[in-house]
Amino acid sequence: MKIVKQYKAIFLLFGVLSIVSCAHEDQPGESRLDYTQPQKTELDNWITVNYLNPYNINAQYRWNQNAVDNNRFLFPPMIDKVQPALEVVKQIWLDSYSAVGGADFVKKVAPREIVLVGGVNSNTNGTRTLGIADSGQRITLFEVDYLNKKNRANVTEFVHTIQHEYVHILNQNKPFDEQAWQKISPGDYTGTWHLEVLEDSRNLGFVTNYARNNVTEDFAETASTILTSSKAEYAAILASITDPIGRAKLQMKEAMVVKYYKDAFNIDFYALRDAAEKNTTNVINN
Repeated sequence: MKIVKQYKAIFLLFGVLSIVSCAHEDQPGESRLDYTQPQKTELDNWITVNYLNPYNINAQYRWNQNAVDNNRFLFPPMIDKVQPALEVVKQIWLDSYSAVGGADFVKKVAPREIVLVGGVNSNTNGTRTLGIADSGQRITLFEVDYLNKKNRANVTEFVHTIQHEYVHILNQNKPFDEQAWQKISPGDYTGTWHLEVLEDSRNLGFVTNYARNNVTEDFAETASTILTSSKAEYAAILASITDPIGRAKLQMKEAMVVKYYKDAFNIDFYALRDAAEKNTTNVINN
């Protein structure tokens, strides 16, 4: 018995020495990871002053494969296109909401990141995805490289994207009455909206073809189209609708949008539209 115990002691000692030896051999050497912070550029400082500090929104323009769909042919924006695009977004979207909704409005209800992508996000059905809202925390804007601040139609299309995506974020914070909205145009939504004719869609009470995709897109398209149109331009849209029933349906949707902004956020929707129109004109003329 004593001999057995002695052997056990020897084996235990050998096992301990082996573990200590292995542990010593597995200790990592000097780290090869680079922990140094990249030096901020003038553009980074501009983003900090105009987005991060006042609104707690970060604008991401450097390529991050985790922030985009890697199955699409996408690429980062050209550096000289970043600030002009962000200036447009700030003046027409942020400044308008801050002026009408209050200085703290966007600070409380906003995406925490805007991702900028240079090129076109093409879909297999021939359409383009102009923007994406991700869980209320991130808005991705495409086609930054093609923004022309002197072209009103181009600016309007670009701003329409963020106005549309921001409406989704507002709805995620305070939902609108989807059931009541659904009753206005029951049976007229379609997954093949991209094949529809705009005149036909408007005669059914939809402001755009894309509004026919589903109820939430209909709400966002109605709100964002009015916000990117002048009073006269939107009146022209209504006047172009030859079916009085379709015109009445679109006006019912407009009224629901106006009521939603007032009830949910105490925002005068038409004052917001007028501020956006004024700021759009300032962008084009400067």
